[in-house]
Amino acid sequence: MRLRPQIEDALFSSKAYEGEVVPFSCVSFREGHDKIGVDLVLTSPAGTTTRTRLDRGNAGLDEWRTTAQLDATGEWRWHMESFGDDFATWRHNAEIKVPAGIDVEVMLEEGARVLDRAEQTVAVSSAAAAARDTTAAPLDRLRALLADAVVAQLTASPVRSLVTPSAERVIRVERQRAGFGAWYEFFPRSEGAIPNADGSWTSGTFQTAAGRLDGVAAMGFDVVYLPPIHPIGTTNRKGPNNTLVAGPHDPGSPWAIGGEAGGHKDVHPDLGTEADFVAFRERAEELGLEIALDLALQATPDHPWVKEHPEWFTTLNDGSIAYAENPPKKYQDIYPINFDNDRNGIYAEVLDIVRHWISLGVKIFRVDNPHTKPLQFWEWLIHDINAEYPEVIFLAEAFTRPAVMQSLAKAGFQQSYSYFTWRNTREELEEFLDEISHDTSDFMRPNLFVNTPDILTEYLQRGGRPAYEARAVIAAMAGSNWGMYSGFELIENVARPGSEENIDNEKYEFKNRNWAAAEAAGISLAPLITRLNGIRRAHPALTQLRNFEVQSADNQQVFSFSKHLDARYTGSGIPDTVVTVVNLDPFSAQESTLVLDTEKFGIPHGSTFQVEDLLSGSIWDWSDYNFIRLAPGQAHVLNVRHH
Repeated sequence: MRLRPQIEDALFSSKAYEGEVVPFSCVSFREGHDKIGVDLVLTSPAGTTTRTRLDRGNAGLDEWRTTAQLDATGEWRWHMESFGDDFATWRHNAEIKVPAGIDVEVMLEEGARVLDRAEQTVAVSSAAAAARDTTAAPLDRLRALLADAVVAQLTASPVRSLVTPSAERVIRVERQRAGFGAWYEFFPRSEGAIPNADGSWTSGTFQTAAGRLDGVAAMGFDVVYLPPIHPIGTTNRKGPNNTLVAGPHDPGSPWAIGGEAGGHKDVHPDLGTEADFVAFRERAEELGLEIALDLALQATPDHPWVKEHPEWFTTLNDGSIAYAENPPKKYQDIYPINFDNDRNGIYAEVLDIVRHWISLGVKIFRVDNPHTKPLQFWEWLIHDINAEYPEVIFLAEAFTRPAVMQSLAKAGFQQSYSYFTWRNTREELEEFLDEISHDTSDFMRPNLFVNTPDILTEYLQRGGRPAYEARAVIAAMAGSNWGMYSGFELIENVARPGSEENIDNEKYEFKNRNWAAAEAAGISLAPLITRLNGIRRAHPALTQLRNFEVQSADNQQVFSFSKHLDARYTGSGIPDTVVTVVNLDPFSAQESTLVLDTEKFGIPHGSTFQVEDLLSGSIWDWSDYNFIRLAPGQAHVLNVRHH
């Protein structure tokens, strides 16, 4: 029956998150011309079963569709039931035959017999009796059978035959933060770091970094993601801008985990103690923020694992241990894990690491390079952790091939980094956002990060402030999950020559930023970001992943899309529609005629309606065709006012 949502071969459960509106569909048909119906039979984790009638989608393709909002976490079970709709079949034939005088008595008796099988209400029983009254005119008898009350009852509760159920399927519904949230990444060692006269730095600590949480919360973010907070090795430590030799004061990359002070279960002594981390996490929660911690399964030559478990690494034929490589990139300061020699030992160790940080209050893990570890390992780890801690979320930093990225999502990762950073033209954006919203949304939830410590795209390098504004608007309005790495709001767009990384990369050194001065000078994008996150929280349509729709503009530099949520799902009884229009050109103003498919959000074509720009506060009367002019990188975020 070509069921959806269903991952091919039904080897994995499909996914949703609390409050998500999920499309359900199937292909169903029968021989001949008799009418059929299809019901979605949906059972909640609490055991409540509902039955919803599907609508005919594309009749020529025998598609049937409906939607349902899944409002509780846990496993939902569902199947489709196709059936012969005997009243609809009889009605179709009778409305042709009886007025034409063909088989009149036979058709009227067949109609009465269908009603005999229905639930016996006053309307149904009286209609059946009227149909058998041969003293009345045939058309009057037909009208009795087709009375409004009869049709309404038999539409809601059909007379069914040949009931055919599909196989049962499962949707795993996770907490809302798995599918909707705004992420902010910063290095705690930089917050409060002080440069000294001798070229050294006094590192920031969890106590000083806690001061940055207020600013992050004020911008409306939900999750603070921290790069690794563990001890950093000294052997082959990288210097500024990824140089191979570090100076005596260089702090090294946080991803080079392990040293004299310990490994993955320990806190870097410069940041403070385990108790300081817990206090930092508690302060974040007071501000409405969750902490996401990096899970990077690799080790420096100084990690305790290297001495205690050399079998966990790959030994080359010259006796040396292989360091990490992603040609042409080389990571001489870290050893990758080899899962082949002691599978059970590594599995147990990582499970213990994750449980340790969960015991300290961590509920979200951003996983570094998961595609370089066995897929089966992640399926096992995430399943075991979620069985014990269903609230825990794993984000895959999987910038890799589509099949691998999607397989990680199917295996259990609740979120994934994506190709969004490299999709900058209108054609690229339309294709990418349509794919993540419709083609892969049954199992994959991309997080639209606008930048990372490793990614500063050419569009951002060249486009200046307008490019940063455009990318923030698109990510926040198109993605149910979006994120940014600190410094984005300050338009840090100078790249290390020949790369797409920021010069003086924070991965290898401290970075002291004066947030208050930047905001006072009007340099910071914080006001825009604050507004975007406020809009996301105020509009239920923006909490959804699967409702993205491209809108049409006659200028390729203008990108427009909508997100719409029906009234029955908004909680207010009023539909919610947000239309976003962005000038992708960071250098020139652009004009365009915007053509809206208003029927997608319940407004008949040709109607006039009001829109409010949620960025500027302007209100306009719009229709299907609208002229717009946008400055470089400028956007309209329009709330459609439904009456």
